[in-house]
Amino acid sequence: MSYVLGIDGGGTKTVCILMDENRQVVGRGEAGASNYQTIGISNTINSINLAIQRAIAERKDLTIIGACLGLAGVSRPRDIEVIKDLLMDLQFYQNLPLNWQLKLDSIVICNDAFIALVGGLGHGTGIVAISGTGSIIFGRNHLGETKRVGGWGHILGDEGSAYQIAVSGMQAALKSYDGREISTSLVAGFQEHLGLANIEDLIEVVYRRGWGVKEIAALAAIVDSAAVNGDAIANRIIEDAVQDLVKATSTVIEAIFHDNEGCEIVTSGGVWQGKANMQGKFAGLIGEKFPQVQVISPKYEPAYGAALLALENIRCC
Repeated sequence: MSYVLGIDGGGTKTVCILMDENRQVVGRGEAGASNYQTIGISNTINSINLAIQRAIAERKDLTIIGACLGLAGVSRPRDIEVIKDLLMDLQFYQNLPLNWQLKLDSIVICNDAFIALVGGLGHGTGIVAISGTGSIIFGRNHLGETKRVGGWGHILGDEGSAYQIAVSGMQAALKSYDGREISTSLVAGFQEHLGLANIEDLIEVVYRRGWGVKEIAALAAIVDSAAVNGDAIANRIIEDAVQDLVKATSTVIEAIFHDNEGCEIVTSGGVWQGKANMQGKFAGLIGEKFPQVQVISPKYEPAYGAALLALENIRCC
């Protein structure tokens, strides 16, 4: 039997799914980050190589006839060519005992939002609302028309993301400390979580420890917890994030789903897993505005979606 590889290459980890021609997953492997724009080609190919090794485990002489790799920020033709060349080079690695039958047209390179959509729904028609470290809304209708809203990064966008929630929470805590905002438990929440003697020491954490986007985004959990415990400021931040995601999603619906056409919206990313019920609030507001639309949780992971796309591409070739 022949197999395909579905690879979800992210800034934190790489996931590889080994799938047979009957859409059955027969192997799964994880490795480190594989965003070549930030870690370089060498580290990227090492991560993908290791993820594939772990997916095939002890199996040998498997025939690989197709592959799909979904990567954040991949849209330019140059990016696509670089990644295709990278995957073709893997055929010559001796530590991958596979019968490679890959050709350039049997490799699919796409952005991570598309594989999250296909994995989340099990097919490629609908919308994915991604809210994790960053945020992006991506949709595709039955005609193949697509629309993306957001995904502009933490400086220019990422509304409704963990990063934005965390920054809004820290700003609110400092405003409360100044007396510019009402009292909020976020002050104590950040102090306790970060081991600060005083909320003023937040400057040390954010500006002097060299914290990046992911470290700051992780602090969204403090806001989420405060909201669950009834903090008014934290709840306002959560509500604002939900509204931002609703507005972005509404823009996608109105752009490519016409005449009350129904569709499914799958949520993806850690923000939706919080205790403040952002998904429930989001689904409620979307349902009020678009009763023909249904919000669901993912059926499968993005790497599974990548494998499905690899299979579909092989059958179309």
